[in-house]
Amino acid sequence: MTTMTTMTNTTKPNAPVFQPGTSDAEIEAAAALAARRRHFAVYFWRYFILVVFLGGWQLAVGFKLIDPFFFSSPWAIVLRLQEWILEGTSEGPLWFHLWVTMEESLLGFFSGSIAGIIAGIALGRNRMLADVFSIYIKVINSVPRVVLAPIFIMIFGLGLTSKVALSFVMVFFVVFSNAFQGVVEADRNLLANAQILGAKGWQLTRSVVIPSAMSWIFASLHVSFGFAIVGAIVGEFVGARYGIGLLINVAKGSFDAAGMYAAIVIIMVVALAAEYAMTHVENKLAKWRPAPLQELH
Repeated sequence: MTTMTTMTNTTKPNAPVFQPGTSDAEIEAAAALAARRRHFAVYFWRYFILVVFLGGWQLAVGFKLIDPFFFSSPWAIVLRLQEWILEGTSEGPLWFHLWVTMEESLLGFFSGSIAGIIAGIALGRNRMLADVFSIYIKVINSVPRVVLAPIFIMIFGLGLTSKVALSFVMVFFVVFSNAFQGVVEADRNLLANAQILGAKGWQLTRSVVIPSAMSWIFASLHVSFGFAIVGAIVGEFVGARYGIGLLINVAKGSFDAAGMYAAIVIIMVVALAAEYAMTHVENKLAKWRPAPLQELH
């Protein structure tokens, strides 16, 4: 039986090259082995970098290379998280603050995403509407979103509505821009072929334009939930009765570095979980897309 040999080329370093006569089973086994090795290498380096970073931080604090008053330490942050989880915060249970922030973020994310997708598709498909509203969109988009927080709080108060409004604004323009661009850059040949087959109007938009723009839309959704959280946190930081932003504000006022970093860790975990959930939803809704090519290493 012919064996496998490897050689180096300029496009794929160390890519395996199979001699004529290599069986399909050997090729599949080699590909599976390469995939396992790559998977192991990715996770090894991920955890290695994390351990080095946290270990270096803790050692720097232990040897007085950095001031724990400003930078705290990983162990102090873990203890503060444990205290919040088991005993709650001085402003109430941690889970209630987290739920308030998540409620604000989710409402702002879904409303902003839906509005952004609809507006992006509508303006992308109608050149007249795009020309009329483009100047207003550019003017509003030029305003830094975070400065709207005190305005929304002044208008809507310290409750849920002001935080949702800020999250909505943070999400809307990101999703709108990608949806609009995805519609504008839809494959003209594909549109022409669909029109030849009789598709027109809403049928053309639904069957050709929207699927073509889905990659753009999902790319914006991956980052927009993080912006929704930012909107909720900034709103809570400016003025709120509950939420993770309030915990950060209280920790800042009491010079509690561990508390500030603990709140940031909570936000990071939530955002990472949302990213994985969004990837799962994207894979379910976009099964028609071909899987990306994986290089063998």
